Amino acid sequence: MNAPVRPGLRRLAVAAAAALLSGCASFSQDGGVNDVARLTQERIGQPAPIKRDQDAKAEVAALLSKPLNADAAVRIALLNNQALQATLAELAIAEADFVQAGRLPNPGLSFGRIRGGGETEIDRGLSFNLAALLTLPARTGIERRRFEQTKLQAAMQAVTLAADTRKAYYSAVAAAQASSFADKVRGSAEAAAELGARMRAAGNWSALDAARERAYYQDAVTQQAQARLQATTTREELVRLLGLWGPSLKFTLPDRLPDLPVQAREVANAEADALSQRLDVLIARQDAEATAKALGLTRATGFINVFDAGYVNKSTTGMPRENGYEVSLELPLFDWGGARVARAQASYMQAVHRTGDVAVKARSEVRQAYATYRTAYDIARHYRDEVVPVRKQIADEVLLRYNGMLASTFELLAESREQLASVNASIAAQRDFWIADTNLQSAMTAGGNFESRTAQ
Repeated sequence: MNAPVRPGLRRLAVAAAAALLSGCASFSQDGGVNDVARLTQERIGQPAPIKRDQDAKAEVAALLSKPLNADAAVRIALLNNQALQATLAELAIAEADFVQAGRLPNPGLSFGRIRGGGETEIDRGLSFNLAALLTLPARTGIERRRFEQTKLQAAMQAVTLAADTRKAYYSAVAAAQASSFADKVRGSAEAAAELGARMRAAGNWSALDAARERAYYQDAVTQQAQARLQATTTREELVRLLGLWGPSLKFTLPDRLPDLPVQAREVANAEADALSQRLDVLIARQDAEATAKALGLTRATGFINVFDAGYVNKSTTGMPRENGYEVSLELPLFDWGGARVARAQASYMQAVHRTGDVAVKARSEVRQAYATYRTAYDIARHYRDEVVPVRKQIADEVLLRYNGMLASTFELLAESREQLASVNASIAAQRDFWIADTNLQSAMTAGGNFESRTAQ
């Protein structure tokens, strides 16, 4: 006849079963990468293939076979950037920690054998960490939230990579455009210097005017070298973000930057959108929630954090086998857990204040980014619609006067220089607008180091 189960043991078994069922965790099929891709895509406005597969190499080669646009550059970076792949490895580590937190602790087995005086005594024991079992759901929940936080961090890395790639792309295209323009300036300056030398030799120009043209030509040579170096530097910055090397470095950039949009973007509820979408805000909130849950666990285990129970039996020669159970409990004589609880409380308040700080910065950064964006758009449009056309009109008028012998060669060359300077400034203003546009998008969706973004 089976012995009745004691009520205390029954309650313990029910609690253990509940902990077991609620704490189970297993590896996902994608390791959280699909969630990261979704978060990234929602914030960059284009598909986000952040996990490399067998077709990635072929896709990168296909994208590099024709002149790059900004979207193609971002796609290559998401497929090919090694730093992003390292971040995805961190995601796999976080998932492993989450799954490990949901695993039951291994039981302990003990065996002892004593022989003497013609008798043999055997002790057997099977113990289990009940404290670990009963706190299994809480520990699993904490690691689940940390896993979700790591997903947000990985998505932030991907969104930041996309923004950095776009800015590097616009800088590289602008630098290449300016370098090509510098080559033309140098050619014009060289021709002007040769003309000045011939006119000086013929006695039609003063020594001062001829020297001015030679000086302008020397300046043009220096500016051409600087422009070529800038084009090389910005291209290499783009190359690093794209993760390219070897034959892949021979990709082609377009001849000029994209045109300005017809109208500047009007952002409504920018601050509210930033607080709901920015990944650094979501990460701070996740951190505060995880810390709060950890505080609850610390309070639950602050008084007792070692509680083992197990089955034991004992065999002695000539005696019937003895069965029973054993309970091991840590006595809080010296450490009552107050320090652990105080530390957890301080960590929670730290997370709360950090979340508030991130929110304040997010609001300010969005306002600053939009002011920069709007100013950059107005300046670029002013160069496009006013400065460059007026300079061209003046140059055309001076050329007509020169052909009618109403203006000197020096006046014609001087006006050509002014026109060239306005074109260079227009290229820079157009580049600054597209970078400001990227920074605005990043300020509303990703966050992070705003100062370093706006400095580029």
